[in-house]
Amino acid sequence: MVYSSSLTRRQRGGGTAPRLPAEALSTRASTDRDAQPDDHPDAHTPEGRRALLERVAGFVLGHDLAVTGANLALVCNALSGASVELAATFAAREAAGEPIDQRWLDSVMRLDPETGARMAELEQLMDKLDDAVMRFARTTRTAQDETSDHRGALGRQIEAMAEVARADGGGASRGGDRPPENDPVPEFDRVIEMSRAMLTRIEQVEQAMEKSQAETKQLRENLARARMEADVDHLTRLPNRRAFERRFAAAEAQARESGAKLCVAFCDVDRFKAINDTHGHEAGDRILCAIAETLGSHASDRVFVARHGGEEFAVLLGGFDKDAAWVKLDQMRRAQADRRLVDRTSGKRFGKVTFSAGIAEVSEDPDPRSALARADAALYEAKRAGRNRVVVG
Repeated sequence: MVYSSSLTRRQRGGGTAPRLPAEALSTRASTDRDAQPDDHPDAHTPEGRRALLERVAGFVLGHDLAVTGANLALVCNALSGASVELAATFAAREAAGEPIDQRWLDSVMRLDPETGARMAELEQLMDKLDDAVMRFARTTRTAQDETSDHRGALGRQIEAMAEVARADGGGASRGGDRPPENDPVPEFDRVIEMSRAMLTRIEQVEQAMEKSQAETKQLRENLARARMEADVDHLTRLPNRRAFERRFAAAEAQARESGAKLCVAFCDVDRFKAINDTHGHEAGDRILCAIAETLGSHASDRVFVARHGGEEFAVLLGGFDKDAAWVKLDQMRRAQADRRLVDRTSGKRFGKVTFSAGIAEVSEDPDPRSALARADAALYEAKRAGRNRVVVG
């Protein structure tokens, strides 16, 4: 059994978005929390997998969602029943008649505890890679130093042997007492020749080590640059969600240890879909950059601003209680509302472009991620109350 979506007003062409599986609402299904994705019957047949893909595609298009890897994974987990909790969340949303839009999906992903765990795992992997490269560089440098020492010692030994050979050879040539058949000069020459060949090989190894060390240094620089780029939103050049998650965890731990205040806020561009529909997505990107500029101009050591995804931005305010945070966010809001933007490409006026914001004080709850939920709920309240305002959760 399935039930129909109540959100046909948001669907393209008047079609019907695929409906969530009825087991999402079943109390029996809620007990099956260890089910794996391929436990769903559809996953065992090509026809079932094709049907699931069609449902996912229809759901994404029917609700006018962006076609991104994160969205597809989230919707697939809900429609397939792979995640009972996620399916129930989607079902409850539809049953309440609330829109399943990009903002809501971003909220679901943001509040998912597994998101933080996955980002932490990625950080650990990158740390391990950096450490491995550093240890390799240190080993190479040590080996290079030892090889250089061996090369110097061998070179000195060869010169000593050559000197002995010259001395003995000179004695024999002057008619010394030793018979020619016992002349050590040929043996010395062979040993010297082998030693010089070994010395040449050591020099080649040393050159290879120098090259390896230079390549390792370049690799570390590239890794550091990649980590930096991985923390930056390529459109707005603000820190991205990955950087926000790491900063949030560090700031929350520091605030809890020191007893300092910490607030988190989410800002969402008002009527952004209408901007895209009227002026085009490229113009919408320029709007996001303009708002990022406004928010970023207020960033400081205590105020961290990031693009959290889509048209949403996140702000961390260290040392601010919720009243002081409201004052600061409202200052940002007014600065943006006072701007009058014009599309430089078309010459059309965007007019007044605003954002709404929701704030929560992190220290008010033992679970730091619940502060994200309260800030998100406050943002929804700001939207419902008329937009272009800041609400404290």
